[in-house]
Amino acid sequence: MKIAVEGCAHGELERIYDTIEGIEKESGTKIDLLLCCGDFQSTRNLEDLQTMAVPKKYLDMCTFYKYYSGERVAPVLTIFIGGNHEASNYLQELPYGGWVAPNIYYLGYAGVVNVNGVRIAGISGIFKGHDFLRGHHEFPPYSEATCRSVYHVRQLEVFRLKQLSGRVDIFLSHDWPTGIYEYGNKAQLLRRKPFFAADMESGQLGSRPLEELLKAVQPAYWFAAHLHCKFAALVPHNPCHRRQNDGAASSSSSSSEDEDEEKAATTPPPSKPVPVTKFLALDKCLPRRGFLQVVEIPSNPIEGNPRLQYDPEWLAILHSTNHLISVKENYYYLPGKKAGAVTERFNFTPTEEELEAVTTKFQNLQVPDNFERTVPAYDPEEQSNYKSMAVGQPKAYLNPQSNSFCTALGIDDPLCLALLANGKDLPVAEPTVQLSKSCDEEIIEEDLGEPLIAPTERKLNLSLPAPTARDVIHENEIELPEAEEVEGNTEAPKVEEPALVTAASPNLKKLKRRNQNIYQAEEED
Repeated sequence: MKIAVEGCAHGELERIYDTIEGIEKESGTKIDLLLCCGDFQSTRNLEDLQTMAVPKKYLDMCTFYKYYSGERVAPVLTIFIGGNHEASNYLQELPYGGWVAPNIYYLGYAGVVNVNGVRIAGISGIFKGHDFLRGHHEFPPYSEATCRSVYHVRQLEVFRLKQLSGRVDIFLSHDWPTGIYEYGNKAQLLRRKPFFAADMESGQLGSRPLEELLKAVQPAYWFAAHLHCKFAALVPHNPCHRRQNDGAASSSSSSSEDEDEEKAATTPPPSKPVPVTKFLALDKCLPRRGFLQVVEIPSNPIEGNPRLQYDPEWLAILHSTNHLISVKENYYYLPGKKAGAVTERFNFTPTEEELEAVTTKFQNLQVPDNFERTVPAYDPEEQSNYKSMAVGQPKAYLNPQSNSFCTALGIDDPLCLALLANGKDLPVAEPTVQLSKSCDEEIIEEDLGEPLIAPTERKLNLSLPAPTARDVIHENEIELPEAEEVEGNTEAPKVEEPALVTAASPNLKKLKRRNQNIYQAEEED
């Protein structure tokens, strides 16, 4: 299988696909798959654009909206992860992955899929230590702080990826693993990027959790982006570092477990080949920059288009760790060998019974082609002067793809839980939206089918209280922020867009936000 790998896409899909077409014509070969390592910028319209964490002067619609609206179709199956410049509201609708446009698939917060026998894993976002131990508490419209924290890597995704067993062919990340520069031409890298020296010296260049994943997963290839330069490295592994049912916890703050791992590590027998990861970081999509690389990886025969399939082991891990989801702002800790009760499970590598249960639920592992357009696409004719227009952020929305996936697997949508935990009503799909297929076509109406079904109380494994009037919080429910009664009129506020949200209950409580001061400080990502 010939795979094209792209660094930071930054919304330049037309240029990327044109580059691939040029490579195919010049070499006389067919590119079967495109992988993008973040900063994809899947902005469907102007509201999506407002959720990107960039200065206003850099907001640009680029070309993704053409593929979302159907004006153009991706010529090659495209799989991508999120970076730190994204339409965060849209990606947050798909925490476990899904189609953002026809033939363009997002891996989610973290994900594992198979394409004709090639196993591809990935994790979205960048690492910031002050958010790593928090839950996914953000939802749109975002504040200045949550607009950035929403794309920060969380411990749960790292923990889940550490449970993988077996061979991983390709791993995608936006950040670099910490210390990766020691395995390549460090001197050449510093000549090109001399300002990296200070971060290298302090150990701040790259992500510590990704370094742990590199040692645990040991993929054949690891592709990254973010630092806008091309850099290659060969990382040899100690087979004893590979996780084989040892139940290592994911938290980077667990130094005692790291020490135990180092003590247990031994030199592999010289008779066995040492596993090696081929690391490659790529640049952003600009002329005369190393932003795209073609690699050939052995795969099953491809008949027609490549087959995108769920990974059964990953599905089992998602199901067995569903109870570990947190949507709270405060720090929390995951199970480990030295944490919690003795009987608490800390190893979630799937058992035979768990794998069998997943294959029963997903007898066909083929990823369904169930993309739906849920909002109108950007109209370049009517909105060409968008940089001078006043546009607000969109409201939270639960995507039908996530609803179907969570229902089939029996797990929870983190965005749904975050809305419920904050006393928000669950939004539902509008029956129809108007979309412009292209600049030359007339606006058409598209039927979106049945409204989105809100999860039931049975399905919410975390026992979050539904947003009803004067609920009594029981011991087995997650604690909500402190509340105070709203003075004056106790009737429900009027909902401006009833088609988007359900009616609110009367006598709602106004919820205060804890740890507000944590998010006051500015950060540069």
